[in-house]
Amino acid sequence: MLKRVTAGVLEVAYEEAGPADGAPVVLLHGFPYDVTAFAETTPLLVARGCRVIAPYLRGYGPTRFVSPATPRSGQQAVLGHDLLELLNALAIPRAVLAGYDWGGRAACLAAILAPERVRALVAIGGYNVQNTLAPSRPAPAAQERAFWYQWYFNTERGRLGFAQNRREICRMLWRDWSPSYQFDEATFERTAVAFDNPDFVDVVIHSYRHRHGNAPGEARFDAMERRLATQPPITVPTVILHGGDDGVSLSRATERELSMFPAGTARHVVAGAGHFLPREKPGAPAVVDALLTLLR
Repeated sequence: MLKRVTAGVLEVAYEEAGPADGAPVVLLHGFPYDVTAFAETTPLLVARGCRVIAPYLRGYGPTRFVSPATPRSGQQAVLGHDLLELLNALAIPRAVLAGYDWGGRAACLAAILAPERVRALVAIGGYNVQNTLAPSRPAPAAQERAFWYQWYFNTERGRLGFAQNRREICRMLWRDWSPSYQFDEATFERTAVAFDNPDFVDVVIHSYRHRHGNAPGEARFDAMERRLATQPPITVPTVILHGGDDGVSLSRATERELSMFPAGTARHVVAGAGHFLPREKPGAPAVVDALLTLLR
């Protein structure tokens, strides 16, 4: 059921399913995807009595900014802040969070900024917190090539090209990032309508420029970005998932990454799955199993 709620600077559109008194589980999509990423995950959780909420992030689908004067920011701090504002608006004191890509970043940030609000976390893609204050060091050549879209978006040609060819670029990213996922045009199009949001291009471009120091952030989040730049650990119970065939995040789970989570945190590299893990492998031993393990 599609619902809407005013949460901070946004009117957030979200899908909700399951009993109102069920354990709240918030599922968070990434770029360039939408809530349909969890179409197969949600009914499996509802069958276990969960209240499942899947919001459209800022700039996606029916979610809208309340005011035209609000900056169309995509910096990491606003994603975590948006999530906490949504929990407040829905009067959810604590929730289990699961997210990947941008959604994984929002979930990690909420767990750091307000651990009392996060019962547990499924971190798809691992520790997804950026240091936006210092220039990132060059990565291995294969990773730099996989990030081509980020360098493109940091140019004016890239902004114009993305506005003109958003579907073609996003379709290409799906194929590159999830090489083992065979999707048809109808599946892609069900998600791609979310990219028609009038703020989609501005939010995406700002996100990729801000993280590389090429666009200013909102001043009200400066202190938060300074804190996040220290790479704070996550203290809530967590399961880490990585797609074994992820074509954009080429590094898999490492010992340093594991040290950013509580002792005993389980991690799984899911064979045959790429970056789009919730859609590609919604069941065992991936997203649903991870969530149900944390809900016990």
